[in-house]
Amino acid sequence: MFDFLKKRPKISQPTAIEPVSAPDPAPKLSFVTKLKLGLAKSRNKLGLGLKALFQKKIDQSLLLELEELLLTADIGIQTTEFLLKELAQKLERKQFADGHALYAALRELLIRVLKPCEIPLVVTAEKPFVILMIGVNGSGKTTSIGKMARYYQEQDLRVLLAAGDTFRAAAVEQLQVWGERNQVTVIAQDTGADSASVLFDALTAAIARKFDILIADTAGRLHTQSTLMDELKKIKRVMAKCLPQAPQEILLVLDASIGQNALVQARQFHQAIGVTGLVLTKFDGSAKGGMLFAIAHELKLPIRFIGVGEGIDDLRPFNSEEFVAALLETDPSLGSA
Repeated sequence: MFDFLKKRPKISQPTAIEPVSAPDPAPKLSFVTKLKLGLAKSRNKLGLGLKALFQKKIDQSLLLELEELLLTADIGIQTTEFLLKELAQKLERKQFADGHALYAALRELLIRVLKPCEIPLVVTAEKPFVILMIGVNGSGKTTSIGKMARYYQEQDLRVLLAAGDTFRAAAVEQLQVWGERNQVTVIAQDTGADSASVLFDALTAAIARKFDILIADTAGRLHTQSTLMDELKKIKRVMAKCLPQAPQEILLVLDASIGQNALVQARQFHQAIGVTGLVLTKFDGSAKGGMLFAIAHELKLPIRFIGVGEGIDDLRPFNSEEFVAALLETDPSLGSA
């Protein structure tokens, strides 16, 4: 029925890694601390701007200045209009005694925008649970797979990886490195092989060997490449032939550093393939952390994970209150000299 089933996949088994002596590591930072460090540039753009702005007289002219600040922080036109409308109504009702009150109101509104998207990815009882990873080249897709493998291993779940990116040079090898690092089996074929073939073989293996989770890599593609988008649809059909409910999750990986372009990618991938969740990467060092609000406000897709560094533990489930606190700081010291 499927010609590609005649090919035998390469199964990369985890190998033992010999321990090496190393100096005592530096104290490990919490994920919240890493998030604050990662959002430093975005916070300097937005948080410090708000601090200066909210020391001024609270009136309509201040809202105009706030509009410009929110837009330059990549929060987006629709989200900015929503925030200003809500704040203007509170201003008319004289709910702001000073800058602290206005700051608190804005903080709560930002959390309200993100809160509906704070939906952790729950692995269902149906096994294997198949996660299909998609996105453009350079978004951090393969790296996120390695980090997710570690995250689920920490929950005592058996993870299998599938090297479905058979187009990019060294993509298979990169995933195999992550597999060895995590002591996780990787199903792969040679570069240039049919991606659907690889993922079918991996899913067959996951079923036969009773793995809890299969995380499948795919080739990076632009949302404008209709042929490659059709390939994703083919992958979905082929996997469903093997397991009707697969894939249970389609995660779109977005690079936070590209700002509003990430919203364009999310919108068009969702229209083409039906995205069930988002992974936001590369917040560390980005000055465009505000883009998350635009994506959440318009698309309302679940934000499953965010990444703030290169470490294997630097990808964690999204928490809206932690994100807003890291972006604005909980105490902006408004009114100080």
